[in-house]
Amino acid sequence: MPSDTHRQIPLDLAHRPGHSREELVVSDANRQAVALVDAWPEWPAPVVVLAGPAGSGKSHLASIWADAANAIFMDAGRIESELEEAELDHPVAIDDADIDLDEHGLFHLINAARAAGTQVLLTSKRFPSAWGVRLPDLASRLKAAATVEILEPDDHLLAAVITKLFADRQVEVEPHVVQFLVRRIERSLSTAIDVVERLDRAALEQKSRITRALAAQTVNALDSGQANLDL
Repeated sequence: MPSDTHRQIPLDLAHRPGHSREELVVSDANRQAVALVDAWPEWPAPVVVLAGPAGSGKSHLASIWADAANAIFMDAGRIESELEEAELDHPVAIDDADIDLDEHGLFHLINAARAAGTQVLLTSKRFPSAWGVRLPDLASRLKAAATVEILEPDDHLLAAVITKLFADRQVEVEPHVVQFLVRRIERSLSTAIDVVERLDRAALEQKSRITRALAAQTVNALDSGQANLDL
């Protein structure tokens, strides 16, 4: 009988990482950004930019702030049309503001927010000066924004996040396995989520504990898959 018949087919239970303030892991990599989000509404400027690499937790912080401030999210490329449909009586959050930005829409949004006495939170991979903004009035508004950098996750943050992601799945993993993952995976929270999911599924299929050997096998497979995509 083929060995695959003995493999357990894992159920897709749609584990999702928590985005609440209590579930946020804080380290030197994101401490300044967390402090600014926690300080709302006592902000130094009506417009705040959280800038950092992909997977550094910008969207998590934006979600925490949006919950606390009762903010609405807008699409960076459709700000003007969404602004026409919305009554600006709430703060506004915009993820990935440096991608396909509706410059006129953001300029009007910032003006409307200032007039209404409310705030705008923008997240991006780059500082506003690197967005290539062509509208001079918007460039001026963005220069006045409070910009906070979020760094790539450090060892402490990455280890804490990986441990928490396994705990969310009610899976116990030895600390040396977590440290192996910290040394081997891309320094990104999104990669940590992906690796934990893959490891959990592999352990269920093989009916085994999550060992260093299984972690190495999973990370190597992930690296090989990424290498094939890059070809």
